[in-house]
Amino acid sequence: MKTNKAIKALRKPYTARFYRGNKGAFAVAALVSLAMGAVNLVLSWLLQQVIDTMSGVAGALRLDTLAVLIAAFLGLIVLVQAAGYYAKPRFMEKAMRQYKDFAFEKLTQKSIASFKDEATATYISALSNDATSIETNYLEKQFAMVMHVAMFFGAFGMMIVYNPLLTLVAVLLSILPVIASLLAGNRLELAEKQVSERNEGFVATLKDSLSGFSVVKSFKAEQAIIKLFASSSHAVEGAKCRRRKIATVLGTIGSVAGAMAQLGVFLAGAWLALSQGNITPGVVLVFVNLMNFVIQPIAEMPGILAGRKAARGLIDKLAQALDLNVRDEGVHIPKRLHEGIAVNDLSFAYEKGQPVLDGLSAFFEAGKSYAIVGASGSGKSTLLNLLMAAHNNYEGSIRYDDQELWAISSQSLYDLVSIIQQDVFVFNASIRDNITMFSDFPVEAVDRAIAQSGLSEMIKVRGEGYLCGENGAGLSGGERQRLSIARSLLRETPVLLVDEATAALDQETAYHVMGSILALQGFTRIVVTHALEEGLLRQYDRILTLKGGRLIEQGDFETLMAQKGYFYSLYTVAQ
Repeated sequence: MKTNKAIKALRKPYTARFYRGNKGAFAVAALVSLAMGAVNLVLSWLLQQVIDTMSGVAGALRLDTLAVLIAAFLGLIVLVQAAGYYAKPRFMEKAMRQYKDFAFEKLTQKSIASFKDEATATYISALSNDATSIETNYLEKQFAMVMHVAMFFGAFGMMIVYNPLLTLVAVLLSILPVIASLLAGNRLELAEKQVSERNEGFVATLKDSLSGFSVVKSFKAEQAIIKLFASSSHAVEGAKCRRRKIATVLGTIGSVAGAMAQLGVFLAGAWLALSQGNITPGVVLVFVNLMNFVIQPIAEMPGILAGRKAARGLIDKLAQALDLNVRDEGVHIPKRLHEGIAVNDLSFAYEKGQPVLDGLSAFFEAGKSYAIVGASGSGKSTLLNLLMAAHNNYEGSIRYDDQELWAISSQSLYDLVSIIQQDVFVFNASIRDNITMFSDFPVEAVDRAIAQSGLSEMIKVRGEGYLCGENGAGLSGGERQRLSIARSLLRETPVLLVDEATAALDQETAYHVMGSILALQGFTRIVVTHALEEGLLRQYDRILTLKGGRLIEQGDFETLMAQKGYFYSLYTVAQ
């Protein structure tokens, strides 16, 4: 568990994003809040002058003088509010934008390996529900704090000037309720954290329910998933209810504190007026008004401070999550494979004692093509994922030329290697943006990738600007697969990993696409395939046959067929 000092250090760069290049807008907004506190105090003084003038108190201001002062006062309010209209929204917008951008940038710095083991619901909740709470309780309320502090000390200063004895009574009556409010405020931080945790669970359940909707329907599991959703929803709403109750308690304590102070001051003021007679009607009125400015901070500041502390807790939670499983920078390597990829005595298990790969050794020479075949569960896809550094807890060695995989920086690895998988993610953007992944590429390169992946006919019909829909809902499975292939071919990384990439394509298109991939010159291609077609298999430089996580045969098509071993059996059954 991290110390408070360590957590504070993690939090600092996140809170710094609120004010980066934003200090001018913050300063103006804070001055506006300070000015509004002063405006309330000036209004109290003006009311006292009006009442004393109306009462004929000696030394009171003339009516025409009061009229000029009131007009100037109203003009000042307009100017202050105009400055607030400009500064505060601008500060809030930029602060939250920079905070979320920074957090998301930190998230993208995680490697594939680190991100696979984490719950995405944590980050969805942190950048939506938690961010809203931070915006309200951390940023917006800081301006309320400035105004309350200005009113509190300004009002007390004026009260001391008007009547020190009555001011002392007000202070004494306010001390105990304030202490009680501050102590109760710690419970609000815990309640806010519980809301965040329950919301993570709710987001995860909702995400699973929507992603697996077809499975739910086909297995008639509607009632079961409704119960899961209801349970998760009840948990988050229950946590919110507890938070509201604590906030209500804080408000009640503040209200009681205000009532005690106000009634006590009224009684003390009445005693002074009756016994000494040195308080004018205007002073009584201004004292009542100033007491409101003392009571309001007493009533609201504990809740504001507790909310701010709770918001800091949410920032800390995100900062600590983003600090976990971040892959070290590692060694930068050239974007070129000179010799090849050496896999030596590689073993890996998702669960302890159940190896998926067991002592596998192989060498993939640079610039050549390799097919990996085997029955389901033989470790084919796992091998490709390990070559892409999807998991770091393997035994043995994976070396790109002379550099061990775990020591290579993520950015260097992704410049060197790309992978085409069965599971394709498509953004709700144009076909072209999904191919280029929002980057700039030469038109000729994009057109070449489109032709090689078999997308030409679809683009001719729909156009490159066609919106694909959420996760490619507007495309067929085969169209999404071809888009994924074009995306990887366009990058032209020296190493191309292909995991059953043509499984969703018809036989003719699949043959065309794989033929295009195998015809690429100068690329190292490692292909996991279930399609054992002689025309394609003969094009591979080497075929590796896996069984039970072990490499049991390798060679070109003719050699393996002549051996009449395990590959021969797989091929014969597939025909």
